[in-house]
Amino acid sequence: MLPSIVTLLALCAGLTAIRMGVEGRFELAIGAIILAAVLDGVDGRVARLLRSQSDFGSQLDSLADFVNFGVAPAIILYSWRMDELGSLGWIAALTFAICGALRLARFNAALVGEQPPAWHSEFFVGVPAPAGAVTVLLPLTLWKIGMPVPEGAAILVAIYTVAIGLLMVSRLPTLSGKKIGTAIPRESVLPVLVVSVFVIALLVSYTWSVLAIGAILYLAHLPFAWKRFEQRRRAFSGHHGETGSASDPKATERQEMDQRP
Repeated sequence: MLPSIVTLLALCAGLTAIRMGVEGRFELAIGAIILAAVLDGVDGRVARLLRSQSDFGSQLDSLADFVNFGVAPAIILYSWRMDELGSLGWIAALTFAICGALRLARFNAALVGEQPPAWHSEFFVGVPAPAGAVTVLLPLTLWKIGMPVPEGAAILVAIYTVAIGLLMVSRLPTLSGKKIGTAIPRESVLPVLVVSVFVIALLVSYTWSVLAIGAILYLAHLPFAWKRFEQRRRAFSGHHGETGSASDPKATERQEMDQRP
């Protein structure tokens, strides 16, 4: 039950973020989404450590993610600025939330489908829901650190919101970060702990600046993630192509036919 309890706590944080957004308490709203993102990263690890993974837990986690990272950010941005556009702003908010639902549905379907090569675990397909939630709130975090809001900002926020939603359902590869921290050398443990404490202290002391910089860096990494994915794909295809041509006569014949003028 412990992983499910953590997931329910994350869901409570996401629902609280919706309430704070409606009430205009945007600092607490974003803080609740950050808490939900942290708990979302914890519940899966707890399940794996306790060997208590279950279909029920997976479905509950997906439903919580839809609320926390699809519905909550959309409501917050609509309450903050997009309500000035009326129905058009609401359509932008709906689009982002629906993209979050579709992204999670595609992720769940991939779990029961044909398993991809092992190196695919280094990448996500599209922007993951937690990253999408933090990234879509970039206009709000920039406003909190003092950036002036120009005339017509509402329509820009709506366009940006839809664009991030489309990135979530796109086929663009993004780095998953699953390999980070899986094997830390003994001599690097203390430096890693010091850096972790430093980052947490920055997040607590300069929350809005850290969130804005993090969102910008995440968007900037997308071209590099795509390039890295293509490099891995070509290396994998080349290796298996050579192997297949050496062991499969039909593959050799096809290769010879391809090389004919």
